[in-house]
Amino acid sequence: AWYVPCLASLETLQELCRKENLTCKSIGITNRSLKSYEVEYLCDYKVEEGKAYYLVKWKGWPESSNTWEPQKHLNCPLLIQNFLRDKNEYLSRRREGKAMKGRNHVKTLKPAIADYIVKKAKQRIALQRWKEELNRKKNHRAMILVENTVDLEGPPLDFYYINEYKPAPGINVLNGITTGCECADCPAEKCCPKEAGFILAYNKHKKLKIQPGLPIYECNSYCRCGPDCPNRIVQKGTPYSLCIFRTNNGRGWGVKTLQKIKTNSFVMEYVGEVITSEEAERRGQLYDNQGNTYLFDLDYDSDEFTVDAARYGNVSHFVNHSCDPNLQVFNVFIDNLDLRLPRIALFSTRTIKAGEELTFDYQMKGSIDLTSDSAEGLSPSKKRIRTVCKCGAMCCRGYLN
Repeated sequence: AWYVPCLASLETLQELCRKENLTCKSIGITNRSLKSYEVEYLCDYKVEEGKAYYLVKWKGWPESSNTWEPQKHLNCPLLIQNFLRDKNEYLSRRREGKAMKGRNHVKTLKPAIADYIVKKAKQRIALQRWKEELNRKKNHRAMILVENTVDLEGPPLDFYYINEYKPAPGINVLNGITTGCECADCPAEKCCPKEAGFILAYNKHKKLKIQPGLPIYECNSYCRCGPDCPNRIVQKGTPYSLCIFRTNNGRGWGVKTLQKIKTNSFVMEYVGEVITSEEAERRGQLYDNQGNTYLFDLDYDSDEFTVDAARYGNVSHFVNHSCDPNLQVFNVFIDNLDLRLPRIALFSTRTIKAGEELTFDYQMKGSIDLTSDSAEGLSPSKKRIRTVCKCGAMCCRGYLN
């Protein structure tokens, strides 16, 4: 499905809802907010006749309904804390002077400071809503957090979270499975990997034990074994809580783990829209002009198909490149044995500490070709422009391509 962004502002939608007495949770209009006032964020600050006042944006009400309220009447310590932190952050970055003095000895903030505080508050709300949306749509237990302490960038406007491949018309990503193993306790002599001519990919601790380049064959929906089978790892989804965060060195968004990850552990799957290589070439030319695209060639057996994660994807959409990565790409087959359409799984190459950024090498075999003007952009290898690498690794090659 293709989506069209709403052209009406949040304020306009709130006014329409109130006029028609309608509720809409996604824009802050609930039965409670229709009849009451709740502070959404604080817009400005002044001191008048020795009393402190805040300009309040009421939740579910348009900005035209903002009012000045004395601090002693406000019961929102966290919002006041956010306001003061945003103000101090702006002042420390810009090295601005003291507050302005108006008429009747009224002290007010400079307009630029108040404007920054409002933008930061709106960003905080937008990122919170995005985080809630991501966690509603994910199909795994681990949490997804969102964090931006670097700039005023909000959620991507044209990105839709999916949990599995989204095939283009005419492409079948569920093909080739008609039977499964009969193991009562996997792995047995006739388990799925051995039937395919390979060894089991995992050890008894459910950690990867095969070398890069070898495929992973997991038990499928026809198999006799249950959900606790040691050969069902990738299909269960991301087991770690992750954070999509804004990088501070111009690499856009990145992903960091919130938990320790042991060596050879499954971390996440790379998903997106599955298209033909011909369509990938066409889109790649358009994406090059925009400077932003994510194309991943499925070249385990041939180069017939490509995964495009530009508009549809999961957390892996935001994982950055590194010349010294901590993730490795593996091809996985579960409910589809078509060698042209492997699933792409990312496993840890070493122990990864909590709070550490997750990265993989875009030039890995079966990995991504990158050719945009930022680390977020990926495109076909043909007609490429050399892109400077910002990974910061000691062994950095200097360029992403």
